[in-house]
Amino acid sequence: MERDLIAQARTWLAEDPDPETRDELAKLIEAGDLAELSTRFAGTLQFGTAGLRGELGAGPMRMNRNVVIRAAAGLAAYLKQQGHTGGTVVIGYDARYKSADFALDTAAVMVGAGLKAALLPRPLPTPVLAFAVRHLGAVAGVEVTASHNPPRDNGYKVYLGDGSQIVPPADAGIAAEIAAIAGLEDVPRPSEGWEILREEDVVGAYLARTDAVLTDGSARDIRVVYTPMHGVGRSVLTAAFERAGFPEPVVVAEQAEPDPDFPTVAFPNPEEPGAMDLAFATARAAAEAGGAPDIIIANDPDADRCAVAVPDPDNVEGWRMLRGDEVGALLAEHLVHKSARGAFATTIVSSSLLSRIAAGAPDASYEETLTGFKWLARVDGLRYAYEEALGYCVDPEGVRDKDGITAALLVAELAAELKQSDRTLSDLLDDLAVEHGLHATDQLSVRVEDLSLIASAMRRLREAPPVVLAGLHVVSAEDLSKGTESLPPTDGLRYALAGDEAGTVSGARVIVRPSGTEPKLKCYLEVVVPVASAAALADARRHADEVLAGIKTDLSRAAGI
Repeated sequence: MERDLIAQARTWLAEDPDPETRDELAKLIEAGDLAELSTRFAGTLQFGTAGLRGELGAGPMRMNRNVVIRAAAGLAAYLKQQGHTGGTVVIGYDARYKSADFALDTAAVMVGAGLKAALLPRPLPTPVLAFAVRHLGAVAGVEVTASHNPPRDNGYKVYLGDGSQIVPPADAGIAAEIAAIAGLEDVPRPSEGWEILREEDVVGAYLARTDAVLTDGSARDIRVVYTPMHGVGRSVLTAAFERAGFPEPVVVAEQAEPDPDFPTVAFPNPEEPGAMDLAFATARAAAEAGGAPDIIIANDPDADRCAVAVPDPDNVEGWRMLRGDEVGALLAEHLVHKSARGAFATTIVSSSLLSRIAAGAPDASYEETLTGFKWLARVDGLRYAYEEALGYCVDPEGVRDKDGITAALLVAELAAELKQSDRTLSDLLDDLAVEHGLHATDQLSVRVEDLSLIASAMRRLREAPPVVLAGLHVVSAEDLSKGTESLPPTDGLRYALAGDEAGTVSGARVIVRPSGTEPKLKCYLEVVVPVASAAALADARRHADEVLAGIKTDLSRAAGI
């Protein structure tokens, strides 16, 4: 077995085109590090609806040029099988380690397979790639990014010709073609033949499209602090703000430039503890200098997500991060006010408040999908979609995916309009709570080193589902792996909880699922608390927090985590 492992590693080493990973693997072989080699050669990174994502390094269980070339060749073969011979594949990339190399390899493979390849001109936000696929009439798109994952990760996201991410059965079809590749010598890779797109043809066209999300003549007086979180969003967002007539945002200096090491944050995700600390500090400094910001906006490193923070004198930082569900509701209410027509969609793990907002709009309908924009983007007649993980689609005709740039523009417009009436985003959230009930959400997220712990927790919950959580009776327990009338099968569990007898809670729900992109078990919680008046909001929020904390405790015990 030891001999087989070394032989397998030597075979991989012989065809590895990257001097860096060749050297890394050669040292592991020379050192006889069987434990590490076993990890690297335990299988292959699996291509699914999230494409590929993993830690950089040598071997088939890591992200590297060998793995990417095989993925590109599999995609090319699948596209040709679907009748797209000669079509264009647009390729974008972020500023992470190896992203540019993976993008160039993909372009070479596409040209070698008889397809056309068009590279974005520089590291750019993922929504620019999603836009370019539709704008240029491409048959597919590839974005090299690991979004908000740790610095040592990278990924490979695939879009089909409609500009949305792949869903089954396309993922299985591509995976089968990847598996059929015997070796890299079977994959032609010319050294030229692809096009590098001009800035004005993609970025200029994208920026021109961003105007569509705003209302002509709407308010623009808003002070914004902005951080791109060491990613690629800054130049595009600031250009979009300038084009729209907003004041120039104050950019968090320490996080302004792309840096694949993400040196100021533990995880480059605005949702993670500490990630927004520098933005809060920049906002406080701006206020002391006489220019108090109205809101803070953050993008994740590939700028497809948008985070928002609002002033909060009760918080030690002076600011409060809004949850994705809160921003999702605010944008929905703003679009309803703008007489938006069509389907308002969110996922099963997001707040049910969107259904209440859509129900009150004469020209809006409500749809619910599985987690991820690969599903949301396919809703018929889509006008607006969001998911609680800070993803918002406010212009589905332009970008059929989450877009942190256009979402930021729409948030800024809403905040500016409210400011004209001496109101804030927090005031509007209060109005929604009084009108529809306080929809309080939270998440229990457990990161693991051993993935078997996630499988064990899911098995335990399936075998012995909870009957009471935080004193609320579980009235239904669905195993989503079996699918429902409206949802395809997925590895998840959904619990509906009844309200209490006192009427202080009208209902609650819990969704439990493994993360599709990180080694996490995620539990999404929502409690709905009736609110009689604005004066009752503080008590309602305290009560909701208590119930959510109780659900977390009881659910952790039931899952054994």
